[in-house]
Amino acid sequence: MGELTGYQLGVIGALFLSVASSVSIVICNKALMSNLGFPFATTLTSWHLMVTYCTLHVAHRLNFFENKRIDMKTVILFGILNGVSIGFLNLSLGFNSIGFYQMTKLAIIPFTVLLETLFLKKQFSQKIKMSLFVLLVGVGIASVTDLQLNFLGTVLSLLAIATTCVGQILTNTIQKKLNVSSTQLLYQSAPFQAAILFVTGPLVDQYLTKQSVFAFKYSPLVLGFIILSCVIAVSVNFSTFLVIGKTSPVTYQVLGHLKTCLVLGFGYTLLHDPFTHRNIIGILVAIIGMGLYSYFCTHENKKKQMHDLSPASQIKDKDSNAPLLDKENHFEVKKATKDSLV
Repeated sequence: MGELTGYQLGVIGALFLSVASSVSIVICNKALMSNLGFPFATTLTSWHLMVTYCTLHVAHRLNFFENKRIDMKTVILFGILNGVSIGFLNLSLGFNSIGFYQMTKLAIIPFTVLLETLFLKKQFSQKIKMSLFVLLVGVGIASVTDLQLNFLGTVLSLLAIATTCVGQILTNTIQKKLNVSSTQLLYQSAPFQAAILFVTGPLVDQYLTKQSVFAFKYSPLVLGFIILSCVIAVSVNFSTFLVIGKTSPVTYQVLGHLKTCLVLGFGYTLLHDPFTHRNIIGILVAIIGMGLYSYFCTHENKKKQMHDLSPASQIKDKDSNAPLLDKENHFEVKKATKDSLV
């Protein structure tokens, strides 16, 4: 029971760290881009990942965590996929209206549910699906303003949805299948994510903004906000892998929409962004959806734990172990018979 409580505290800590760091970096980056005129989002993300890797490398040198080797091909493909997904999301924002971009982010949850159902055979109850629907409706009301469609923007949005969903599902699957921690996976994949964005970031940003990151005039204030953004990004990247590993890609996306609501609230409070009755209604509906999702997930997890602890389940586990022993004995008998024939 104590171990279960410790695990639950770890999940709560990861969720809190993710929310706090993500909201902080959004506010920091909004000040950097809107107020100080630094528009190079993709290049900034590559710097975030490089600083994250350097921080984890120092932590590894100081023995804060042990490195566990993962198949290099898996790490490279995983890192490139995550880097490409970030690039597609930024291109989607550049080629679409804000409203369509928000719809793209909303579509990630149902697409993730679809992929996990089809390929991982994961079951989502009707209650969970209903709560996710309420959440998406609420966030849609609060954040989607205009919907302007164009062919290239739609294609980029579809690619962004696909790569983001697959990347987040792999983040969860690799940690569980290969028994690696979020820190170990991030440490090995961050250089490849940073590399692809470091190469493509300036090109993407120049195409979208018609400005060069190399020609930008970096004042001390801009440099200060860039450094602050990179420091916060270490916590954002770490908590992202931690939350997905401890929970699921869908839960991480639900958490992401909570961040959206918080950012809207903080934007109104701290930055005096316009706030309408529609925003308020949407946020309230989204909060209801999040509450229902949390309640149903907790209720279903408790039922699963009770089932796992039941005597019938334990007997079933014993029975499931028996064939392995029988299989070994059968192999030994077969081997002995074969030797006797020789």
